[in-house]
Amino acid sequence: MPTTGRNVINEKGYDSGVLDVGDGYVVTVHIESHNHPSAVEPYGGAATGVGGVIRDILSAGTRPIAIFDGLRFGDIENDTHARWLFKNAVSGIADYGNCLGIPTIGGEVEFDECYKNYALVDVAAIGFGKKDKLIKNHANVGDLVVLIGGPTGRDGIGGSQFASDSLESEDRSAIQIPDPFIEKLIIETILEARNEKCINAMKDLGGGGLSCAISETADSLGIGIELDVDNIHTREAGLSPDEIMISESQERMLIITEKKKLPKLNEICNKFRVSCSLIGYVKSDKMMHVRKGENTFALLPADFVAHAPLLDRKKIMPKYLRRLKKENKNKNLLDYSKTILKLLSSP
Repeated sequence: MPTTGRNVINEKGYDSGVLDVGDGYVVTVHIESHNHPSAVEPYGGAATGVGGVIRDILSAGTRPIAIFDGLRFGDIENDTHARWLFKNAVSGIADYGNCLGIPTIGGEVEFDECYKNYALVDVAAIGFGKKDKLIKNHANVGDLVVLIGGPTGRDGIGGSQFASDSLESEDRSAIQIPDPFIEKLIIETILEARNEKCINAMKDLGGGGLSCAISETADSLGIGIELDVDNIHTREAGLSPDEIMISESQERMLIITEKKKLPKLNEICNKFRVSCSLIGYVKSDKMMHVRKGENTFALLPADFVAHAPLLDRKKIMPKYLRRLKKENKNKNLLDYSKTILKLLSSP
């Protein structure tokens, strides 16, 4: 989709596309794939895919209103494994949305033997809201960094890398655990905090967990962030700093708020029984500073972490493509203008 245009609102830090639809309203759109996790644990993999796109819509300050999906599976008539993947992935998408009260209003599915033992699961979400209620991502030195939502655990560690691995590496601990009921509470918490102007900037915690959310937020806003992992609410004791930073536990949001707004933000979180931890503060040095108590665990430029080096992969044109180009070179090309006119004139 285009990122520029008359109706495109391209603010820094947004995790979803924002379209101005007139009369003071906006529509937000986001789509993601969750293929590999869904091929190993289809129910949880597909469900957490939905949760992720919902939070990306929420991060702009809009209410999620609808879900779409695009699915690919193997031959479900003759392959029991493909049938198991299909049944559970569809259930994961439907159940997560139903718990939130958000319907799946459209989608498409295809079956082919080329997807044997695998699945493609793309999920999209649509949001709606008022233009003047959008989160205008910004931060000032001294602002506070807050983590709200579910506890951080060992589930999902390495999940983003796992999503790109070969299917043989079936590490189920790398698959995130869905909890749509916490997500529903987060939605209401965020929207009320938005109305009370408690949010200067916000980001969903997805692939890479806190390490990505902190570095990307600091980089996009041109700030530094210092945090203490000891202040993060966790599911279990004994998590190391690196486990806390890369955990991809679901249903978590990072918020930057003013000091004077923290009591109100805590009040709203308590109202909806959503956990809220003050984990750090904004600095001017454009560094990502991770501490455990008084001990520095990591000190890196935020832009270095946010912008990974690109690999220059070798490219080779497939032999079949050369053959197809040669075969099609001498074929008569269709007169598309005549074809379009014929279609338009047909009653």
